[in-house]
This record gives sequence, C-alpha cells and structure tokens, in this order.
Amino acid sequence: MGQFVDGLKFSGGSHSLMPKSFIEEVVKRAHQHDVYVSTGDWAEHLIRNGPSAFKEYVEDCKQVGFDTIELNVGSLEIPEETLLRYVRLVKSAGLKAKPKFAVMFNKSDIPSDRDRAFGAYVARAPRSTEYVEDVDLLIRRAERCLEAGADMIMIDSDDVCKHADSLRADIIAKVIGRLGLEKTMFEATNPRTSEWFIRRYGPKVNLFVDHSQVMDLECLRGRNLGKSHRSVLSSSYFLL
Repeated sequence: MGQFVDGLKFSGGSHSLMPKSFIEEVVKRAHQHDVYVSTGDWAEHLIRNGPSAFKEYVEDCKQVGFDTIELNVGSLEIPEETLLRYVRLVKSAGLKAKPKFAVMFNKSDIPSDRDRAFGAYVARAPRSTEYVEDVDLLIRRAERCLEAGADMIMIDSDDVCKHADSLRADIIAKVIGRLGLEKTMFEATNPRTSEWFIRRYGPKVNLFVDHSQVMDLECLRGRNLGKSHRSVLSSSYFLL
C-alpha cells in the first residue's frame, strides 16, 4: 500500500522499545517505497534529563533514519519560545518538525443528543473544569511554529474530531482558514470521520489514520476525484 501512503508514524514511544536494528530495517523499507518516517509522542519524556537531552534525542532520531520529529505541545508543557527553539533545532539537523496541538474545551458546553431532542431545554451540567482552550491562541502558536520552520501542524482528534457525531466543524474551519489545508493534518480515528473530512475539504486533506483504514480512505479520495483510487498518489496521511 506504499503508493497510497506518504508517512509512517511510530505511535507514542513505541520505537524506544524496539531494537535499533529493527527500527533501521523498518525505516529502510519505508524509504524504499517513498514513505517518510515520523516519531510519535516521546520527546516530552526525555527533556526531564536536562537541557542537552532534546538535542541528543534529535541526533539519535537522525542516526536511525527518522525524517520527521513530532512535538506534542500539550505534553511538553514548555514556554512558547522553547517550543520554537526546538522546532529550529529539528530543522537545523536536517529533519522535519511536526508540532501537535490539542484543542480542549468544556464538554458541558455541548448538549448531548438527548438534550437536543425536540428542542427541549435541559439545564446545563456543572462544568467539570474551568479550563477552556483559546482556539485563536492555539492557532497563533501554530502560526509561529510554521514561521520558525515547522513543516506540518498536527491537530489531535480529542474534543475536535474523534467522533463523527460530535465534530467541531467550526474549530476545524477556523484552523484550516488560518493555517491552510496543505500545512494542517487532522487525526481521524474512524472511517466516518475520514469520510466527513473528504466530503467537506476534498481528497487532498491531510489525515492521520490507522493502517486498517488506508484502502477505504483511498477509495473515498478516488471517488471524490472522479478517478480510480489507484491514481490518487498525492494523499497525505500516516499509519499508526
């Protein structure tokens, strides 16, 4: 399926549990099929080891053949200037940087399906948290990452597009409107969500999907281009 896949991602810190020789073998196989290889969420576990730990991590990733390093902004919990410095460090090593952002909002602000039935009013449930993500601030941070050299912005599915029945189309539209379709990748955890993205934003929307969804997703892309799915070679999504 290499002709339909642009990138392969090692989820979480899975590569840290694998022998170096095995990682190099997988990376080599991916490169033979013109598939780039990305790390998952792992950098945040290393920066606790000191100021030089992240630089060493970047060098280690480069040594085994990784092309892209993902930076989970929420897990890193670092100042914005430090995040931008990490992006530049990744780029200076000749690798691609992919910051990952998660939009978080209070679920009590969104009525459940039963609350919407027949337009009936149901009192809002007490807030479980006072934290509400400022989407405009998140987008501005993502813009600064792109200005610093980041190659792609990943948007986590949680609270945005995890379930097709509760997609935040307003947030998705705002993110794409500001960052652009080519520079944004959305995590699509199920086929219905992928279908929504294809129908709304066309076959070239960047999606991060599980390997089990690759062929179905490519068929969706092909139908929306009016071509066979085999001719759609410019799609951009990851395998878990």
